Amino acid sequence: FFDSVSPASSFGVTFEDDLTTGYFYAVDTKPDLQILDALHIYNVADVIDKDKPSKIQLAWSDNGKIASLLINNYCHAIFDFENKTGYCRNGFPESNGRWTKKQDRILTDDMIGEIFKTNE
Repeated sequence: FFDSVSPASSFGVTFEDDLTTGYFYAVDTKPDLQILDALHIYNVADVIDKDKPSKIQLAWSDNGKIASLLINNYCHAIFDFENKTGYCRNGFPESNGRWTKKQDRILTDDMIGEIFKTNE
């Protein structure tokens, strides 16, 4: 588990690898810990270089409203807490409709710059 809380709110993120799958979670820490959304990052069986150490980073935008998951300096997922959206490279799972309303959750390289630019 790797987790981080926004410097500007009670929102946080957690990355979990249970040796089967990797998931990235958006959470609200107050009043009680509540999972808002989850994004599938990988199946461990499909990771080619799983025996090599990886660098995990949980990064926040300056305003504390966007969190991203980077593995080996590659952005795998983003949660935009202001717009209640989550994106990952495979777009899985589909939105549950409770927090993330958008159905298209696939993260592209072009989106990364735009998401951070509009939330500076």
